[in-house]
Amino acid sequence: MKKTIALSSVLALAALGMACGEPAPANNKAVNAAVNKAMESANKAMEAGNKAMEAANNLSNTAKEAGNKAMEAGNKAMEAANKAAENKK
Repeated sequence: MKKTIALSSVLALAALGMACGEPAPANNKAVNAAVNKAMESANKAMEAGNKAMEAANNLSNTAKEAGNKAMEAGNKAMEAANKAAENKK
């Protein structure tokens, strides 16, 4: 993810440098097209990274909920065992 963000930053700076630089070379259209394709690729990679992060967060939340329910069940079982032990006294 950090690599994608860094790549996007470099590409944005390159595009800014081209826009603010000296008169464009004869193949400026080819350079712009290459930069645009690279930016599109970086954006697609960032989208994929965001979707993967969202999926990981959902999985983490589901696991956390399952852990909490298991802990609740364990606490109820312990309460029941304590009550049973008190009744035997």
